[in-house]
Amino acid sequence: MKKQLLSAILCASMVAGTFAGAGAVMADDAAAEGSVLNVKVWNTEFISRVTDHYPGYEKVDDTTGKIGDVTVNWQITANEGNAYQDNLDQALLAQADAAPDDKVDMFLIEADYALKYVNAETPVAMSMEELGITEDDLSKQYEYTKDVVRDANGVQRASSWQTAASGLIFNREAAKEVLGTDDLDAVQEAVKDWDTFNETAAKMKEAGYKMTASANDTYRVYSNNVTKKWVEDGQIQIDDNIMKWVEDSKALVDAEETGTFDLWSDDWSKGFYPEGKVFCYFGPAWFFNFCLAADDEGSIAHNGGWGFVNGPQGFNWGGTWICGAVGTDNPTLVKDIILAMTTDNDIMKDIAQKDTDCVNNREVLAELAADDSGNVALLGGQNPYGVLSAGAELIDMKNISSYDQGCNEKFQQVMKGYFDGTSTLEEALAQFDSEVKTLYPALA
Repeated sequence: MKKQLLSAILCASMVAGTFAGAGAVMADDAAAEGSVLNVKVWNTEFISRVTDHYPGYEKVDDTTGKIGDVTVNWQITANEGNAYQDNLDQALLAQADAAPDDKVDMFLIEADYALKYVNAETPVAMSMEELGITEDDLSKQYEYTKDVVRDANGVQRASSWQTAASGLIFNREAAKEVLGTDDLDAVQEAVKDWDTFNETAAKMKEAGYKMTASANDTYRVYSNNVTKKWVEDGQIQIDDNIMKWVEDSKALVDAEETGTFDLWSDDWSKGFYPEGKVFCYFGPAWFFNFCLAADDEGSIAHNGGWGFVNGPQGFNWGGTWICGAVGTDNPTLVKDIILAMTTDNDIMKDIAQKDTDCVNNREVLAELAADDSGNVALLGGQNPYGVLSAGAELIDMKNISSYDQGCNEKFQQVMKGYFDGTSTLEEALAQFDSEVKTLYPALA
């Protein structure tokens, strides 16, 4: 149980100088810069990526490192309750008057709130151009990863080492028992669209399986395939595909073919084990790495028991972007870290192979998809990179808004009451409207 809980917690918790090769900061520039690099993060994922893959990084302890003569301070504030953003906002507001060693040098952002920082009225994230990073440097990245962090003028203000293209992760033993096979094409046929998915859910129930652990498992698939933004011209709007999630999920819950557990909860993660009797989860490559309890000998992942297919609709979930903070006194080192961690082929292939991460590099993913070097043990030796790279090409983030995190979280929370039968749909929608306007007073 401890390993199960740890897995869920880890899952919940994704302009100076010339680049002289990954990890190689120009000596003269570095000497003129600060002696402390402060990096704002919400978990240890990026810390581990830099520790394991950035040339010349020396670990001092879990929150401190050294790059040459520069001390790296990892400043961790968990995401829960908006704490990370609140902490980051306070630090950025104090940036201009902060002592050199106290300045924020780098910070990380997620897609759900990226626009808040790249479109800040007073710029807080340096543009790639200001850092000396060119379009050619970023040419192997997937377009959507650039579009997510462009400001209103089209200027890119962050860069990511990963693409979070996602799919359906299925229990191979359940597939064999209920569908008669775990062949990838056959399983995809059984989940090829939502009508077929729901038909398969009924078959899974008859065999004693839940189709998913929770209605929340499918939410991101629907919400990533909307045709309009959550907020337009100051007005809240609920897309038809979001309401289809409500309709489909209510039917599945009422038929006892899924639950209403919160993501990352103990009950939700029981399906990581055979006795949990869950057919599938939805997620990106970071889900493999952080969420499936692969280190636990009793888990499905440990025994290579999962498979990976596209599912009913392609979608993206999460991703992490690196920003160089306006006012940093270490722009050369910031530039070098971004270039090394998000553009260097050797480093990115190493990340993919050692961390089971889907990296933001077309060339590397093509290499991984072409041979056994991309095979993943927890997927029974399946190579998922062809599915992931094809999905990354199709991701369209034009309908994101700066309100996405709050709207997505509030909508799922209030719909739990409707699914559980403690409120009507009308009451849940009214509660959503009220809570979003409380969270974002400008919409009231």
